[in-house]
Amino acid sequence: MLNNTKALLSQKAACITPSLTLAITAKAKKMKSEGISIIGFGAGEPDFNTPAYIIDAAKKALDVGFTKYTPSSGMPKLKEVICEKFKKDNGLIYSPSQIIVSSGAKHSIFNVMQALIEEGDEVIIPAPYWLTYPEVVKMCDGTCVFVHADISNDYKATAEQIKAAITPKTKLLILNSPSNPTGAVYNKEELEAIAKVVVESGIYVLSDEIYEKLVYDGAVHYSIASLGEDIKARTIVINGVSKTYAMTGWRVGYLAAPLEIAKAIDSMQSHATSNACSISQYATVVALSGGEDFISEMHNTFDERRKCMMKIIKGIDGLSCSNPKGAFYIMVDFSKLIGKKYKGVEIKNSIDFAEKLLTCGVAVVPGEAFAADNCVRLSYAISIEDIKEGLKRIKAFTMEVV
Repeated sequence: MLNNTKALLSQKAACITPSLTLAITAKAKKMKSEGISIIGFGAGEPDFNTPAYIIDAAKKALDVGFTKYTPSSGMPKLKEVICEKFKKDNGLIYSPSQIIVSSGAKHSIFNVMQALIEEGDEVIIPAPYWLTYPEVVKMCDGTCVFVHADISNDYKATAEQIKAAITPKTKLLILNSPSNPTGAVYNKEELEAIAKVVVESGIYVLSDEIYEKLVYDGAVHYSIASLGEDIKARTIVINGVSKTYAMTGWRVGYLAAPLEIAKAIDSMQSHATSNACSISQYATVVALSGGEDFISEMHNTFDERRKCMMKIIKGIDGLSCSNPKGAFYIMVDFSKLIGKKYKGVEIKNSIDFAEKLLTCGVAVVPGEAFAADNCVRLSYAISIEDIKEGLKRIKAFTMEVV
């Protein structure tokens, strides 16, 4: 009998880093359960309930017995509705055979990596990045190549940076706009420049557009796949209903891809998970067919919180932030506090900063998780009252840093 548990694990499994976002959230919840007052800025999901019209559709699915398997790539009606959504929202024409419905957008991303990436392939990831991207690349034996952007360009990688990172081994570029964790939104001109580099180099793009409905200050979401047939042929678009319709727990994501890639993903998914939950798929048909009032209300609420948060942060000595134009996150740069001390203990990095904030009743996500160790991520998917109280505590904390 083996006593060394690690020996039982594959090298691939042993090298995967657990989600720091979930770890921070779990720690904050534990402290709350112990009666400690904690303001949690770690939320990665809307603090809205799923709209009633979607819940009613799920109930109907149960009532009519829609509880069996669907085709592995998704129920035909849902795929048709997704095609209509792409045409209406993004100016993209796809056939149902190019659509794959999966158990969440994260699952869709994993499927794309499994279909495209193998040992020796390089994947370009602009940083700061959503912490799952590099872990999925590692699961598929790929090599991550990071392109670092900073606050001076609102955390957006340029076409020139991406071009410089391409090698003969490059297979894929991951593009996330609007972005988690930065809230960055690429404009049309920036995307056109990136598309030109992609087409000329012959690589592919995974375009994660899960936050597309949450853009502010007059920003417009463009799908890079909509910028011409050449780039569309090299793009896999990822989307889902988690953020737009507050359906994080329903686990429905989807992708649109060139036919050959979609077929490969369908084959793999048929052996991995089969179809996404039939009841959730049934409800998603209804979700994508409406919800404009709900989306507008959620958008406006987030925008109000965003403006409030930015105003307060910019008034706190030692902290700065960009002007995020999408999603529901703000990256707070605390570079000016690095090397200083809180109660005699030096702040060296984002984990130090986050751990010290926890003792002050505030939970944030360390930027180390996103390759931005001079920052922490704050979510404004919490009430405006909690935002004000949390930032009040953060300001009090910074005033004690010397």
